[in-house]
Amino acid sequence: MARFRITCTIHSEDHERIAEVGCDDGSRFTESEAIARIENQGDEFVVDRPQGHTAKVIVEKTKEGRKFLKTEADGEKPNNLLSLPTCKKHVETPPPPRVVVPARSHGVRW
Repeated sequence: MARFRITCTIHSEDHERIAEVGCDDGSRFTESEAIARIENQGDEFVVDRPQGHTAKVIVEKTKEGRKFLKTEADGEKPNNLLSLPTCKKHVETPPPPRVVVPARSHGVRW
């Protein structure tokens, strides 16, 4: 069982749902990955609030049965998750180009 502190989010196209969460240790999870970790592995996700409060992230269902992430009711406005800053995009650095030198045994004359 692990505990993750969510520090940023990426919203879905409609901006009403969380598509991805970013944590203070650098890890990132899609909404479905975070839901699976909470439900199946017993992991805990939390959000820090002002004045030292911590809100636990839980899994809820829409009327249609779709699962989503939200924080336990703590009387704070705005919503704890939706008010977090947007995570910076992952920037994949391409590997450096490889220089291939044929071996002499392949018929290349030096």
